[in-house]
Amino acid sequence: MFAKTIVSVFAAVATLTSAANAYKYDRLSRNDSALLVVDIQEGLFQLVHDIEPREYRNNILAFSALGVYFDLPTILTTSAETGPNGPFPPEILADHPKAPYIKRNGEVNAWDNADFRNAVKATGKKQLIVAGITTDVCVTFLSLSLREAGYDVFVVAEASGTFDATTAALSNDRMRDAGVHIMSFFSVACELMRDWRQAPGSVEIAQKWFGKYLPNYAALYNSWVSISNA
Repeated sequence: MFAKTIVSVFAAVATLTSAANAYKYDRLSRNDSALLVVDIQEGLFQLVHDIEPREYRNNILAFSALGVYFDLPTILTTSAETGPNGPFPPEILADHPKAPYIKRNGEVNAWDNADFRNAVKATGKKQLIVAGITTDVCVTFLSLSLREAGYDVFVVAEASGTFDATTAALSNDRMRDAGVHIMSFFSVACELMRDWRQAPGSVEIAQKWFGKYLPNYAALYNSWVSISNA
């Protein structure tokens, strides 16, 4: 009995060690990433109740700005925008005036639209950063299809909204089970940057950029500037 127990313990340890050694940090790279802005439309915005409206508006603009600041290929797509779903916020359109803009007329899952699939493939990128409305439908369905197609998918949770917190949590669990990375805006931005010394523009520009969308970071930066200039 004792011998069997020892064997079982060693087997469990070996399994855990093997699993740990097998893990590979799937790290975002500016050189292999593209941004997918999915159905973040003025009408659909009204369905979002898991995040407070003022906060959510800031979050979607921060998400859009990732593509501009890090110079990422960006694809815009809407669902039936001439109906109650409405258009993109003008700020997002202004961020990406030359981006492919796929106006879907019926496909719930953007991946079912051939123009959208072709636009994604044309980026040549394997890491896709996604956010949209609603989390449980437009974001989840697309993310699962992208995983099936072999892409690495990174969903920005704060820029994806739905009816309530329970629905958001269930959707995020479903995506995680498929290998989708559920991340924050700050973690995506920092992973793309990797090193403050490599920040686009300069460290100072990066700090001001973060502060624009993260009030706490702005306070940190302003406090440091004040002390430095004293």
